Amino acid sequence: MTITQQMVFDTLNMFAFLAVELTVLFLLISYIVGVLQEYIPPSKIQSILSSKNGKGYIVAGFLGAITPFCSCSTIPFLKGLLRAKAGFGTMMVFLFASPLLNPIIIGLFAVTFGVKVTAFYFAIAMGVSIAAGYLLERFGFEKYIKPEAYIAPESKGCVSSCGNNNKTVSKWTNIWHSTWSDFKKVLPYLIGGIALGSMIYGFMPTEFVARVASESNPFAVPIAAVIGIPLYIRAEAVIPLSAALAAKGMGLGAVMALIIGSAGASLTEVILLKSLFKNQMIIAFLTVILSMAVGAGYLYSFLF
Repeated sequence: MTITQQMVFDTLNMFAFLAVELTVLFLLISYIVGVLQEYIPPSKIQSILSSKNGKGYIVAGFLGAITPFCSCSTIPFLKGLLRAKAGFGTMMVFLFASPLLNPIIIGLFAVTFGVKVTAFYFAIAMGVSIAAGYLLERFGFEKYIKPEAYIAPESKGCVSSCGNNNKTVSKWTNIWHSTWSDFKKVLPYLIGGIALGSMIYGFMPTEFVARVASESNPFAVPIAAVIGIPLYIRAEAVIPLSAALAAKGMGLGAVMALIIGSAGASLTEVILLKSLFKNQMIIAFLTVILSMAVGAGYLYSFLF
């Protein structure tokens, strides 16, 4: 098999894998969020994740840390928070923190790089996520959420007109209808993002990444951060891949930037966020992730 054929094979294989995985994750998480909304009133979510006190930001950060979501599977949960009218700043904290601080990535970080580096990573990701959420709210970025993002799909099926036995069945069916309606709306964004991300993954060899982000390159950290964004790499893969890149000569500061860039955002996630956010909010989101990745990379190089 030639190199080009191998790249095409890797691209198609990644597309198929991501298409199945993200479809299942989106439907499953959306349905679970729908079930939770049946039992947890919006007023309760508003009080817990309120932006009016500092505690809400911290709670949102740790909620993100305990939810095993990647950058894309965070979106259905974010939809639920939007419809529950949770505080804007706390929602942004969750959006930033969830893919960066999920239990899988923290565990792999500790095993691969040690407790000290893991503590540094956790402090940077949590601190910047909370600060970014607070500042985005203070600067009024809530106005860049699309109005339709707050509207839940209309339920279908009978509820009041059915008997008691059918009401329960209808409730679960209605949740599924809402879930499927949401999925159909984001499907074009999902397929487009997966296709672009898979092509970049298949045609960008690790040797190239290691070479352009080597320790001898003074711009290695920002280059690694930028490279990380279009690469949709799950938490289970980003840490071992980063260790392999470090072994090939990639600077450890650049490795940190790549991990934050790839785990914190992805091209697929950005395309999905287009269904919720206006361009100004998308730019703000990417600015936070890139700033966090570059800052952490340089700080790590300085301290370690």
